[in-house]
Amino acid sequence: MQPIGKYILVKLIEEEVKTDSGLLLTSQDVNDFRYCKARVVKPGTDVSVIKEGDVIFYDKSHGFTMVINQEHLTVIQERDVVVVL
Repeated sequence: MQPIGKYILVKLIEEEVKTDSGLLLTSQDVNDFRYCKARVVKPGTDVSVIKEGDVIFYDKSHGFTMVINQEHLTVIQERDVVVVL
């Protein structure tokens, strides 16, 4: 499977989120965040900066989720990535 052009295939990273004071945030609170954390499964053919396995933050209002090989993956564009860790 190979994304074409500037598209990137990512898998959402779900983790517990704690505040500085140690409170665990609910999944609803986490869903209110504008950006999602994900691991790059496969970068597109025209993506040069982002590599397979990179952990990124992207704007969750962009992209769409698909089921590929019984796995939920999200397709985003390179321009939707705001941070590469």
